[in-house]
Amino acid sequence: MNSDAANGPAEAPDRLERIWAPHRSRYITANRGSDPFVTAPSLSDEEGLIIARGRTVFALLNLYPYNAGHLMVVPYRKTSLLEDLSTEEANELMHFAQIAVRALKRVSRPEAINVGFNLGRSAGGSVTDHLHLHVVPRWPGDSNFMTVISGTKVMPALLEETRAALAQAWREVTAEDEH
Repeated sequence: MNSDAANGPAEAPDRLERIWAPHRSRYITANRGSDPFVTAPSLSDEEGLIIARGRTVFALLNLYPYNAGHLMVVPYRKTSLLEDLSTEEANELMHFAQIAVRALKRVSRPEAINVGFNLGRSAGGSVTDHLHLHVVPRWPGDSNFMTVISGTKVMPALLEETRAALAQAWREVTAEDEH
């Protein structure tokens, strides 16, 4: 197979078109085989894509977002069971979910927002042993022909830019709440 270093393989043997995202390789290779929700808090906010840190939970962008701004609220303590959260963890998790919704509305003005958990492997979660709450902004047509026909998602902004915008909006929302 011929290969061009700048463009990737000339032709894939399985005939699938590949969209290259080399910016993700740093995260994937640094965290191979580990729980990304345990690793992220040990990184800088920028490296871990962390939007905000609390006492018992933190918010971060999804590395493989469904839509731009798809974020998650995660307890620092590793548990897979919602019912195992302490009252403090559960309260802070829901408080962070509320701030996440407000920050997303401020930054990207979605028409709707999905908020929810995937509890257990059969629910579709990719990290099933560490509970996390998804907060996903939604717009009409966000599952357009690219997603439906070609299995491709077009993201309008880099993760780093989205993280910075949401972190700023988060600070603004929490500052407003303090007054």
